[in-house]
Amino acid sequence: MLLVRGSAAGTDLTGTIYERGEDAPQFQGAPDEDAPYVWVCDEFYAVESGGTAQEVGGETVNVAFESPMPRGFETKDQAVAAAEEHVRTQFARIGVDPADVEVTTTKAEPA
Repeated sequence: MLLVRGSAAGTDLTGTIYERGEDAPQFQGAPDEDAPYVWVCDEFYAVESGGTAQEVGGETVNVAFESPMPRGFETKDQAVAAAEEHVRTQFARIGVDPADVEVTTTKAEPA
């Protein structure tokens, strides 16, 4: 599995790419189990009130979370590119410039 982490404004977001031969999570909305690469990560956005308070760039932002939207891909390159874009998009949704997000990908052993 690959961990794709975005870091910016004092906070992080990490999602997981399950690779060929690894068991991706099985839940409602999960992609076709035959997809060789599956990306799973939280989705969130800023809200005026409610949600969870998160410190972002020295300011408190109220963040609401959506259910993770797993996505299946045919190639590792497609999965990594989509993961990087997803992470940058989530930061943009809470007011962080996507260009300021540092994205790293690391190999991890399945639990």
